[in-house]
Amino acid sequence: MRFPIAAVALGFMLAALGGTQAADKPASPVLTSAVFDWNGMKAEPTDVGHVRHVFRAPTTTLDELECHITTLEAEAKSHSPHTHPNDEVLIVREGNVEVFFAGAWHPAGPGSVVFLTGMDPHGLRNAGTTVATYTVLAWHAAAGRHPASQKTWSDPARQRPETVD
Repeated sequence: MRFPIAAVALGFMLAALGGTQAADKPASPVLTSAVFDWNGMKAEPTDVGHVRHVFRAPTTTLDELECHITTLEAEAKSHSPHTHPNDEVLIVREGNVEVFFAGAWHPAGPGSVVFLTGMDPHGLRNAGTTVATYTVLAWHAAAGRHPASQKTWSDPARQRPETVD
């Protein structure tokens, strides 16, 4: 089978560029350094409280970085334990929550930072009698695509910080 040279060249060019965007989904602009003011964020009501969508966009090193802030009413749960391909970090702003992972519920209060692997069933519920607010950071990365993603904690340029008691 013979292919015209222009078709072969176009195929190589598209492969080098990482494919094409769907015609109905234009590429999102890359997220740059910014401040997102709490007072400027719209609180959208949900069945269990409200959510503030801060950003969801590609960065220079990630396919997507997403941040939202959820406020749960007293004794409400965000959703049943679930899984997804991306990892998440949660930072509790106010209230007392319980986070489900590794088959058990774990308490987390104001200032607590929680790391959740996406493929481990996880969930969150408000364990208190007042509202609980927490920030979620989630990311999607194409493994190995970006040079920055090649660094590991074993790299001398990126050593894990010493633990301070």
